Amino acid sequence: QVQLVESGGGLVQAGGTLRLSCAASGRTFINYAMGWFRQAPGKEREYVAGISRSGGSTSYADSVKGRFTISRDNAKSTVYLQMNSLKPEDTAVYYCAAARTWYTSSPATEADFGSWGQGTQVTVSS
Repeated sequence: QVQLVESGGGLVQAGGTLRLSCAASGRTFINYAMGWFRQAPGKEREYVAGISRSGGSTSYADSVKGRFTISRDNAKSTVYLQMNSLKPEDTAVYYCAAARTWYTSSPATEADFGSWGQGTQVTVSS
């Protein structure tokens, strides 16, 4: 499995921006599609965004389309989530995840991703 460590979370006002990073180690990064999920208090974890192994294809949950951008730097074994126009409902713990066989053309579920980071808290105040 690949090891994942997220960073970049914090407290921001509504309308603000944050950039999350997820550093991978332990396996060949380019062999993995990557995703971001989030879990708000009292809610199930939900898919946010995903990116293909090459970075050429992405997918997003409807709730974040047009506001969030996922990208990756394979030379640095890092995936990013740029979050703009943040809303209070974006408040959650954000998790980075890696998948060996998932493709962005398919719906994403937690079961598709075999490796997970520990999560980073994002809090958006109104």
